[in-house]
Amino acid sequence: MQSPCCCLLSLLLYLFFLSETWANLEGTFTVRLLQTTTFQNTSFADTEGLGLLEDIELGSLDKHTWSIRFCQPWVRSALPRADWDTIENLLKIYLQQFNHLINEGATQKDIPYPFVVQCTAGCMLYPNRTSLAFGYVGYNGQDFLSFDTKNFTWTLYQDTELSRYVQSFLQNYTALSELIETLFNDTCVDDMEVLLHYGRAALERQELPVATVFARTPSLDQLLLVCHVTGFYPRPISVAWLRDGQEVPPGPALNTSTILPNADLTYQLRSVLAVAPRDGHSYVCRVRHHSLGTRSLLIPWGNSEVVLITGLMAGLLAAMAVAAITVLWVWRQRKHQQMEESESRNSILSKEA
Repeated sequence: MQSPCCCLLSLLLYLFFLSETWANLEGTFTVRLLQTTTFQNTSFADTEGLGLLEDIELGSLDKHTWSIRFCQPWVRSALPRADWDTIENLLKIYLQQFNHLINEGATQKDIPYPFVVQCTAGCMLYPNRTSLAFGYVGYNGQDFLSFDTKNFTWTLYQDTELSRYVQSFLQNYTALSELIETLFNDTCVDDMEVLLHYGRAALERQELPVATVFARTPSLDQLLLVCHVTGFYPRPISVAWLRDGQEVPPGPALNTSTILPNADLTYQLRSVLAVAPRDGHSYVCRVRHHSLGTRSLLIPWGNSEVVLITGLMAGLLAAMAVAAITVLWVWRQRKHQQMEESESRNSILSKEA
């Protein structure tokens, strides 16, 4: 019977085993398979799984049936139905053996339940077609073991009796080491090219960032300038503040959030700059993103206020001018009417005389 890790790597091999022409895409790409299993006791374990190409969800695991749910239609098209059936069977065998091995180790080492085991495996493909594979194991949310792809050995993150036991088991499994070496050295590039070929449209998708600048006043002697950028894709972006045309360097006055996902598969972030009110400087939020090409999105603070005030003044002056013209026209009409009525009365009096 194959070991759980052997089945996991076989799953990776089957899942992306197809060779296509290299997709003409720039940059570095990563494919990852993620697994989280919560062991409540020796008889019950709850498993969740996810496959990702960069930030694109390829498929997930139905934790009740251990079948694959496709998140993208082009993933299903990458392999015939019979191959996907084979993958699902391998997946079920792997999960059964994985749960058995973990429970056996927990019993031998007297590990208290419940606990969580996390596994990550995948590879990165660079523009020059070189690749770097990786594998990690986590225990209760902490790094536990990692795979050294250069020496093909398992490295400890935690030097405990349990981690040494697992490391020894994996390291002494010769067939597993040979399979890992073949997978990491020979198949990663071919497998990644398949994903890039089928997922090219999704990977090339671009959404322009939308940025707004506003201010907050937490105290009388401090002004917080906030640049909120949202709706952009792909994820990499550069947001900076310019003071009088010069970029503000990192420091305690500058605080930029991490990039967070939106519900529509785009991203957002905020960059906050603390300044003194009425310090006499001009401030601009500069946004650079792949969708903008060589251009930059510049959103000034202060100019928008001036434009707004100028617009209001212009509108007010225009309204006043219209009102003045209207009043003058009405006054002239009434004056003309009064003159006609006066001439009419004088004419009547003249005839009577």
